[in-house]
Amino acid sequence: MRLIHFLVALVLFITSSAYSQVIDVPYKDDAPTRTLLTPVKNAKAVVLLFPGGGGVLNLKDDGSTKNFHTFVRSKDLWAQYGIDSVLVDTPYDLGGGMRNSRSIRDHQQRILNVVNYYKEKLNLPVWIFGHSMGTVSVTEFVNGGKEKEKLIAGVIVAGTYRSATIDSDVKVPVLAVHHVDDGCASTPIATSERIIDSRPKQSNSQFIQIDGGISEGDVCGSKAYHGFNQRESELIRVVAQFILKN
Repeated sequence: MRLIHFLVALVLFITSSAYSQVIDVPYKDDAPTRTLLTPVKNAKAVVLLFPGGGGVLNLKDDGSTKNFHTFVRSKDLWAQYGIDSVLVDTPYDLGGGMRNSRSIRDHQQRILNVVNYYKEKLNLPVWIFGHSMGTVSVTEFVNGGKEKEKLIAGVIVAGTYRSATIDSDVKVPVLAVHHVDDGCASTPIATSERIIDSRPKQSNSQFIQIDGGISEGDVCGSKAYHGFNQRESELIRVVAQFILKN
């Protein structure tokens, strides 16, 4: 049985990897923003994935990475829901805590370039999804004015960083997900709750808690509850369902 499970997993990995594509989105005269698109036939939406920490995935030309982030582990799970996924890398470390660079013009312009690129390339509703420090990237983007807001279909945050907020005049659907046992001091569950509590009553918004899985190493790391370790399938399921109904 173990051999059968291994062969099935291997086939799924080869199949999904064969269709993944590294795309470098140009940025002025500087290094491009490297992305990894994992498409599906007849996709209904595309989700852009912004990881936490320093944000650096170091995606290789073949799409591989040594980064074990939640979004890397789960990038092939979106296909079953008819959603294209895009891992968004960064050519420079975005830092952490209050010293992060996620609100600066350069980073936000790169996000805008990536959003515009995939909106034009795929002609699908574009969702932006940030985890941990990545929530600062996506919330700063949607707070950047109505022109930016009009480009996206909605915002997803998970393991929300304590400084992340969404302005009250933002009207796109918003989903916040948090692990009930997230032990990272920088990402208290109250932050995700506050994001949703601050939404206008008429807006489509939802707060979802996930439990279970295992926690290993740094409580703020991707292998901890904070990173939904061994609960990736549930994380993608609840997010995909929200995307498809909105």
